[in-house]
Amino acid sequence: MTLAVLTARTGHALPHGDADRLAGELTGALRAAGVSAIDRLVPGADEVSRLRELARQARDAGEPLLICPDNLVAHGSLLRTLATEPAGRSTVLVAADPSGDLREDRGRVIAAPPGGGTVRHLGAMCVAPPDLPLLEKALDRPCPLAEMLADGFVPVATRVRLLHAEQVQSSEQLAAARDAIAAVDEDAARLRLAVKEEDDLFTTYAVSSWSPHLTGLAARLRWTPTAVTGLSVLFAVVAAILFWQASRPAMVAGAVLLYLGFVLDCVDGQLARYTRRFSAFGGWLDTMADRAKEYLVYAGLAAGADRAGLPHAWSLAVTAIVVQTARHMTDTWYGALHNRAATRPAPVDPGAAVAGRGGAGARLAAISTQAQSRRGSPIYWAKRVVVFPIGERWALISVLAALTNGRVALAALVGFGLFAAAYTLMLRSLRALSMGVGVLDTVDTARHRDDGPLVRTVLSRTGAGRPLPFAVIFLGYALATVTVFALGEPSLHPWLLAIAVIPVLLTGFSGATRHDRALDWLVPAALRAAEHLIVVATGLYGNVPPPLVFLLLFTLALRHYDLTARMEQNAPATGTAGTALGWDGRVLLLVLAALIGWATPAMAALTVLIAATLTKTTHRDWRF
Repeated sequence: MTLAVLTARTGHALPHGDADRLAGELTGALRAAGVSAIDRLVPGADEVSRLRELARQARDAGEPLLICPDNLVAHGSLLRTLATEPAGRSTVLVAADPSGDLREDRGRVIAAPPGGGTVRHLGAMCVAPPDLPLLEKALDRPCPLAEMLADGFVPVATRVRLLHAEQVQSSEQLAAARDAIAAVDEDAARLRLAVKEEDDLFTTYAVSSWSPHLTGLAARLRWTPTAVTGLSVLFAVVAAILFWQASRPAMVAGAVLLYLGFVLDCVDGQLARYTRRFSAFGGWLDTMADRAKEYLVYAGLAAGADRAGLPHAWSLAVTAIVVQTARHMTDTWYGALHNRAATRPAPVDPGAAVAGRGGAGARLAAISTQAQSRRGSPIYWAKRVVVFPIGERWALISVLAALTNGRVALAALVGFGLFAAAYTLMLRSLRALSMGVGVLDTVDTARHRDDGPLVRTVLSRTGAGRPLPFAVIFLGYALATVTVFALGEPSLHPWLLAIAVIPVLLTGFSGATRHDRALDWLVPAALRAAEHLIVVATGLYGNVPPPLVFLLLFTLALRHYDLTARMEQNAPATGTAGTALGWDGRVLLLVLAALIGWATPAMAALTVLIAATLTKTTHRDWRF
């Protein structure tokens, strides 16, 4: 539920009858948007005191407060969008305006430097409960929104785009605004607006060009976004089974189903945006389903290639899941870092942020950002493709599976994935240095590091060292161990595996150290990659069947996606923190089991433990 207030706008010349009629229309639109209570301020009243009182009421009730000027003429869909932000964040209604005093950055609204504005505020905004104290504090100021932005308010941008909204000052403007609204097919515009505005090349031209038709059909059939997600999972599972069959007809059919499954994966989000049917569970499920589908397809490709007698297919699938999981961790935390930086703007001179540490790096990051702004240009699309997003990955799998075999498809995934990882890591690190802020210190660090009891209760008490260097040392050791095990002298293997305790201890010592430096956002990805490589190393040492190694990596990946998906969706955070031994306990358990010849049963047991823990907490937290 949402509370709303119509604020009185002085200075307009609307006749009393027009003003009252417009206020009635806004009231009806707000009620249609799901607003539970509406208060209208009258001209001449103590607006500041009344707004402060309403903000307190909303804060006490744990509900957002939607503020709307009484001279706003807008499509009702825009007010509904304001009132139904999917993650429960604050949002502001803005229109594109190069002369505006605000800037949209990654879908968020921030203050703009002089001459750097891209949008202007249209007076309406929905303030989420956590941000209501900022509103109360700013109400005495001439421009409350500017004061809130200065205090760290970073709302989501609700852009007008294909619809229409404006604040009117006269009867003539009111008539013109109503004509502009009547000229727009609101339902068709809403359907088109359900498509992501900035998507990747393959998704933009091969999916979004026709998926709105499916979205409209799903809405007419009263399907839920969750049902569409389930159908997408079914398509991917059948595609994986067909890839396992490995015959040419089966590979072609699997490729077609994989493409259609990806289309449905886009439709579920479009349907949620079109119908405004959001839930924390739906967002969490979409994230978990996307990752599970992709990795099931990896397994199907590897099993099919192995069935056809092609060697090294499972090794490629294992490499692909390790690379992609680490990349997803960097995606999550870089996004969080970027949002954090929006509340603490970087210096105007990018080189100043990294003075003494390579001003050229900040300049490269600035150049990259400028190139990114040229939307639709060849450079823009090249940059979108080179990061190898999910649409391009699924397109590559579909084409290569249909034309070649599973091993070729997996080899291409690994090659492009490694290149994309190196490219994005370099640029994001440069940008992070220019931002000069941290992000892991703003969350439960031990939870997102996935520290176990050993680190939490013993090792981290020392508070020794910086977290990133030790995590990198651990990752370097794990990578070297896998390399030696794959290519080196077998007599060295026991000793190399046994010294895993050293990097584990070193990394654990820094667990309680504040993760507030510019590159500390890389720690979770480094720990995930290192742990996954240790799984691979113990599998090689203990001659564990590759499908079992892959299955353990799959369950580990889902565990960590669960943690980050809950954070991204503002979902229940009880989850799996402190369970399943933590990365430290799992690594030491696998190393010990491998050294005594129990690698296979240990991996099987650990897979069951992680899967059972994830199933239990999912059932409990989402109350199935």
